[in-house]
Amino acid sequence: MTANPPCEISWFSALCDDDYAFLGQPDAKLKSSWEHCRDIVMQAETGGFDNILLPSGYQLGIDTTAFAAAIAPMLRRMALLMAVRIGESWPPQLARQIATIDRLLGANSSGKGRLTVNIISSDLPGETLASAPRYARTVEAMHILKTLLNGESLDHDGEFWKLKVDPPRIGTVDGKAPLLYFGGLSPDARDAAAKGCDVFLMWPDKQETVAAIIADMTARAAAHGRTLKFGYRAHVIVRDTEAEARTAATRLLSKLDAAEGAAIRAKSLDSTSTGVAAQAALRDGAADDGYAEANLWTGVGRARSGCGAAIVGDPDQVLAKINAYRDMGIEAFILSGYPHAAEADLFARHVLPNIDHAALTR
Repeated sequence: MTANPPCEISWFSALCDDDYAFLGQPDAKLKSSWEHCRDIVMQAETGGFDNILLPSGYQLGIDTTAFAAAIAPMLRRMALLMAVRIGESWPPQLARQIATIDRLLGANSSGKGRLTVNIISSDLPGETLASAPRYARTVEAMHILKTLLNGESLDHDGEFWKLKVDPPRIGTVDGKAPLLYFGGLSPDARDAAAKGCDVFLMWPDKQETVAAIIADMTARAAAHGRTLKFGYRAHVIVRDTEAEARTAATRLLSKLDAAEGAAIRAKSLDSTSTGVAAQAALRDGAADDGYAEANLWTGVGRARSGCGAAIVGDPDQVLAKINAYRDMGIEAFILSGYPHAAEADLFARHVLPNIDHAALTR
């Protein structure tokens, strides 16, 4: 059996007002701010993570691009996965911002850039575009970004942008476009990913469902002469024993009011997406204790739109779960936990040293 290549292990900084000691119970000390989100990033850097997702929400939290520019010079080795909302962006300007932040981060030990980009197929706030044209616009944006960030002039005559521009004078550290991460389960989202992204992200689900998504996306990309890398976004709760991990999960929900949980889920702009519906179905189909399968707990989704399940267990169980996903073809993991800084430290001490991991490469 061929050994799996090193996988990328990333953490998550709660830029979108998503940090709690008890889900659904706001805590002023954990509210999104420069200081709090900076501390999460620096905890991940110290803990040895390869990358960190900086999420983006129009209505929630603090600005992602500004935060990325501020934190970049403080990091010595870790990469950044900066989320960008396509509906709010003019691609040539976004390309210049990406190149600048990549320069602020500097090169890794191999001379490659350390910025990666999470593409979000968002609307312009206050407007709603139907699914098919919204994702078609995202495909155009990814093409424009890749062309300009690869240092090429652009002559683009598309449905949404008609542009004839030179690349930014300041390019990325290595002169290449960064990896574009992207997720979505609707047919339009899957087709957009197959055409334009580099890393297809999935939210938690049963292993047979994950395998089916990988197979489908592999075939869709091949139809366009492309290949994809695959990523998995999940929460994690690791403790010395499984019983302690399950107790921590139960405690996390111990102060949640059902109505407050529903209100939190509804705040997100993607609360009606196909992916969110899949997370709700996973939660609805779970056992009475909230577990959809061994060590996959759906309780987080009771107070969170989007990624709604956690890997829960002792260090060996969490490692085994991650390795099972790696055997299926997952090469990147974006993990998080509550509170985010404390859970990053637990994962870094209990699990990360036993994983062969490194930042993804092109």
